Amino acid sequence: MSTIILPRQTSLYKWIIASSMILVMMIGMMLIADRASAHGYVEAPGGRAALCKTGVNTDCGQVMYEPQSLEAPKGFPAAGPADGKIASAGGAFPKLDEQSATRWAKVNMTAGTNTFKWTISARHATTSWKYYMTKQNWNPNAPLTRDSFDLTPFCNVNYNGAQPPASYTDTCNVPSRTGYQVILAVWEIADTANAFYNVIDVDFGGGGSTPSDTAAPTAPANAVVSNVATTSASLSWGASTDNVAVTAYKIYNGSTLVATTSNGSTLNYNITGLTANTAYTFTVKAVDAAGNTSAASNAVTFTTTAGTTTDTTAPTAPSGLQVNGTPSSTSISLKWNASSDNVGVTGYRVYRGTTLAGTVSGTTLTYSATGLTANTAYTFTVRAIDAAGNESANSNAVNATTAAATTTPGGAAAWAPNVAYTTGTLVTYNGATYECRQPHTSLVGWEPTNVPSLWLLK
Repeated sequence: MSTIILPRQTSLYKWIIASSMILVMMIGMMLIADRASAHGYVEAPGGRAALCKTGVNTDCGQVMYEPQSLEAPKGFPAAGPADGKIASAGGAFPKLDEQSATRWAKVNMTAGTNTFKWTISARHATTSWKYYMTKQNWNPNAPLTRDSFDLTPFCNVNYNGAQPPASYTDTCNVPSRTGYQVILAVWEIADTANAFYNVIDVDFGGGGSTPSDTAAPTAPANAVVSNVATTSASLSWGASTDNVAVTAYKIYNGSTLVATTSNGSTLNYNITGLTANTAYTFTVKAVDAAGNTSAASNAVTFTTTAGTTTDTTAPTAPSGLQVNGTPSSTSISLKWNASSDNVGVTGYRVYRGTTLAGTVSGTTLTYSATGLTANTAYTFTVRAIDAAGNESANSNAVNATTAAATTTPGGAAAWAPNVAYTTGTLVTYNGATYECRQPHTSLVGWEPTNVPSLWLLK
């Protein structure tokens, strides 16, 4: 006997099917948004994925474009990526799981105090940062498994749900090893079920294979000091060069390391906390992703001024604030005239409306506000600060409107935040074209290079 479906029943079935499809799409979008909310990778000492990005590691697959996307369930070692897929965080980038004693470039490391620097492209509430290392006699020619590692982290930093900065560092006491070892760095997110997993191939010497990058950067040149005050001074230097790339500069007071820049493009440092009427000698060294350190720059010697009274005088307000060039759809460049101070101007604070947009050194008179929305009006002011923390009055206010979103000759619009995209839409970003995989409204931090689940590289 055949079944007869009445018209009313047919309508009910269609309604059920349509509702189910909508529910599945909503769940999918929630999962995508959850995965896209936080991304990051270990930049220094260079992780396996980071060295793929810079070209030191080769034949890496797609991870060279998105080292920040090594995401898997948290809870290692009880949970997390499966054995054999630890380096790829679960297999999304299988090339990273290829393991042998000579497959990957290695960075030099010594036991004791070491700093691990993360580059975070989308900041997120964090539970902890944990660092594990392989056992002394692990097998470097077999896939990485939990048995390869000492499962007690040698460094465990609780972050208590706080939001890390875009450039985050942990200083850890690394245990003694010899030869080739692998460090597993785990960033656990507080309000999702995921964590980010990065492996770092390191060589402690004494029996390991030779690191691929052993060339140190050139020494920084032309180091000079300016704005010497009672407790502060401004230090600047010329850029170093490297066979791969300079990733940071280390600033020394005598033989004591006092600071490390967050990147290899910063060529100045504001020295604070000095003692009045005291002589100091500073030098600068460049470092690369493999941990190679240059010779010291020329030594800069100076004496702070005698301090007799507390500095309570604020700098004068910056003048002549104006738009520098033509605004793009996502950025506005500014420039202004220098302020003066009874001791010395150490920095400028740039405000977008009442929100602090950024701070530059006392010798910098320009700023580029980025991540803006196309065809939108903004108001900017600038204030000067000195070493004592005195802040000037506002500069003149300048109003500027970003350009409308542009399109390329091929018809694809430039990616921009706060835009609703539909499946199949083409955009350009950093010279490449991407196709939208899922309908969504873009946010700052969801650039196509950061969110492969939303964008397909064409």
